Amino acid sequence: MPRFMGFVRMEENIGTPPQALFDAMDVHIGERAAKGVFLDGGGLYGTEDAVNFVVRQGEVSRVDGPYAEAKEVVGGWAIMQYDTLEEAVADQREFAELHAKHWPEVTVVATLRQISAGPEEPGA
Repeated sequence: MPRFMGFVRMEENIGTPPQALFDAMDVHIGERAAKGVFLDGGGLYGTEDAVNFVVRQGEVSRVDGPYAEAKEVVGGWAIMQYDTLEEAVADQREFAELHAKHWPEVTVVATLRQISAGPEEPGA
């Protein structure tokens, strides 16, 4: 069964999502966890406490937040598995629609990417 990572990107410091979105996500995730689709996931804190290691020209340096240049951040992530790519895409759309319904004033990019298990082609 192919596994996928879903994540949402949004502007930094846009505030806490409304309770209605949290409630809808609890139902959405609970249904998928019961079916064995949702494997793990969660929200992320802001970048103010983030730590990055930058590799540049063979040298490693640590760069701590906050990052003034960051306009968009990953706000949450999930690991899921589906029987087909089509099922994964349809479910990611439903996930995005929850945000449109319950937090319409915010621009959110919901991304779905297949997790590589080796050198095979996506969708395998």
